[in-house]
Amino acid sequence: MRTEKAACILCSRNCGLTMDIEGDRIVRIKGDEDHPLTKGYICQKAARLGHYQNHPDRLQQPLRREPDGRFVEVSWDEALDDIAQRLLAIRNRHGGEAFATAGGGGQGNHLGGAYLAQIRAAMKSRYNYNSLAQEKTGDFWLNGRLFGSQTCHTTEDVEHADFVIFLGCNPYQSHGIPNARDTLKEIKKDPARTMVVIDPRRTETARQADIHLQLKPGTDAFLLSAILSIIVREGLHDRAFLAAHCTGFDAIENILLNVPVADYVARADVPLADVERVARGFATARAACLRVDLGIQHTLNSTLNSYLEKLLFLITGHFGKKGGNNLHTSLVPIFSHTDERKQNIKRTVYHNMFPVSGIMPPNILPDEILLAGERRIRAMIVDSCNPLLTWPDTAAFEKAFSSLELLVVVDVALTETARLAHYVLPAASQFEKWEFTGFNLEFPVNGFHLRHPLFAPLGNSLPEPEIYTRLLEKMGVIPASFPWLEKIARHEPDAAAHLGFLAALTATLMRNKKLAPYGASILYRTLGKALPDNAAAAALLLPLAVDYANQHPAAVRRAGHRGNRLTLGTALFRAILRARSGLIFSVHEFNDTWSLVKHEDRRVHLEVPEMLESWRALEQQPSLPAGFPFILVAGDRRAYNANQIYRDPAWRKIDPHGALRIHPQDAATIGATNGSKVICESERGRIEVVAEIDDSVRPGMVVLPHGYGVRYQDSAPIGPQINRLTASTHCDPLVRTPFHKYVPVRLTA
Repeated sequence: MRTEKAACILCSRNCGLTMDIEGDRIVRIKGDEDHPLTKGYICQKAARLGHYQNHPDRLQQPLRREPDGRFVEVSWDEALDDIAQRLLAIRNRHGGEAFATAGGGGQGNHLGGAYLAQIRAAMKSRYNYNSLAQEKTGDFWLNGRLFGSQTCHTTEDVEHADFVIFLGCNPYQSHGIPNARDTLKEIKKDPARTMVVIDPRRTETARQADIHLQLKPGTDAFLLSAILSIIVREGLHDRAFLAAHCTGFDAIENILLNVPVADYVARADVPLADVERVARGFATARAACLRVDLGIQHTLNSTLNSYLEKLLFLITGHFGKKGGNNLHTSLVPIFSHTDERKQNIKRTVYHNMFPVSGIMPPNILPDEILLAGERRIRAMIVDSCNPLLTWPDTAAFEKAFSSLELLVVVDVALTETARLAHYVLPAASQFEKWEFTGFNLEFPVNGFHLRHPLFAPLGNSLPEPEIYTRLLEKMGVIPASFPWLEKIARHEPDAAAHLGFLAALTATLMRNKKLAPYGASILYRTLGKALPDNAAAAALLLPLAVDYANQHPAAVRRAGHRGNRLTLGTALFRAILRARSGLIFSVHEFNDTWSLVKHEDRRVHLEVPEMLESWRALEQQPSLPAGFPFILVAGDRRAYNANQIYRDPAWRKIDPHGALRIHPQDAATIGATNGSKVICESERGRIEVVAEIDDSVRPGMVVLPHGYGVRYQDSAPIGPQINRLTASTHCDPLVRTPFHKYVPVRLTA
């Protein structure tokens, strides 16, 4: 028996864990009290990660699909030689736009994404389809307009706020805030603090709230407009803050003074008195913030919703302060900036769609494969994701992926997507390799956790950095060795000497600029060999740590790291390697917020023409299509559902079917009872589900969870495959985020 440090891989919090391990099996999981951010916190989902690590569907050998559909085991050399030759032939014949990647890391599986990006560079492709682009790109796009760059990202200081609004989220189940259940309990028991939940369902979080605005699905923009209008009409906005830090408020004020408040509140179907109480309470609080999530980002008016929620904390001055919403810095740049107004932005062939933060929306991918003619996507690598079940319109993805000339899937199990692949490459699990938690999104104190491997890779599986570096070598893009750099790396006596290695690496890349896009694998093959405990995959953190320390030296020093102008970054890198429970890498001050705004005038630009146009057109919102009287909220967060990481259904203690929650009144209308089977049908498809009568949902509304529908040990799909109901065209017109929280359906018992 041994005890090891790890982290959860199920949501963005990545809580620190301790694992008791016997042989090659996890036998007990607890919260890690030494973790500097989570301090021993854990939820029931993380406690069952043994079901992820050990199950009979784990892949152990590369697989090739034969013409008759069977999979046969092949060697790594056999698989990668053929993949490399076929990729190069497609690139040389059709150009870079014939190739795309999908995924690039799960919730806690981020390190491999940097290595996958190099394959796009080798293929001369800019097409990166990612789950973030079906969730958050409306938010990212707005950040670019408001703050000057899509790399600007807002966070919320819930722990220190007097007035908190949880909008379209259920932290009790989905977490997303520090130590969610403990934090909610602290707010609830403090009479001086107010918790507001805006959600169509009476969620576990809503049951703890002081005020629950249980609005109709899809009416968030109307409700937010009314709240903003009340604030401005009553003069509760922060004029001094707006004058000092913002531009463009006049255009906002003109719209808000003309909002028909009573009519908009009636559309949302919530009490006007409660809406007024929320507006006044938020505006006059000493410190207030909003926490938002997919409930407003996956429904009607999704990008407009994100604009309005940001206006709420901006016009009231609850930004750049303790207990408010803030910007933050990141050690690992998971965000980038791509402004579609620039002429050099690469758009897709069929939809002429632009990337946001460098990523493309999954909704359009089937069309770019099937309908783009000679310039269609012909080859793809899918990494650590399962688009057939998790992206909109399963039927469209089945048809599109089946038509590809080459589909390669890198994963730990034979997923539904992998069953269509020409090659399936077995990845080491997240506890069998060096990995980090990329969602370090806190302010002012920010942490980072580099996780050490707890087991050897299962069978003949490999970590993604090794898979993609070998593939680059097979493609002839990088040489198999760099003797000079390896020699320098081996002879560096201490952290300060890493500067010598970086200088040598820079000189190498300057002499051969074609190697510049492949820095991650070059670091892996050179510096990586000299790092302790076989930490080669973590070598790419060295330049990131040096760059971060150069940009934010005061924040790094406040976190306790020591070094001069040259050595501070290398000292931070060495500290990251040593810290088994993670570490604090930056401590900012709230005034630093304004240095993080990227507009030249360091102001927030409130006037966003595209959003003002959408706002003015809000009243023309279409009605439900005929014959589909219910609204399905797809992707409900529950006690025992997670992302597609879990394959073994035995991990669930409750809700094995992923039941359809339906109001008693509606159940009686269609003749459904608890446990009875119901046909749920949309314009796109139909599935059979199990009913659960539940008065937490509004009449006319039903909910289904995500994370179901997988096949385990060649079983039939277990639970609902909800994306057989979603259409790729049912999405935000600007950034194409799907309306998963607003799917018109009909129900038949």
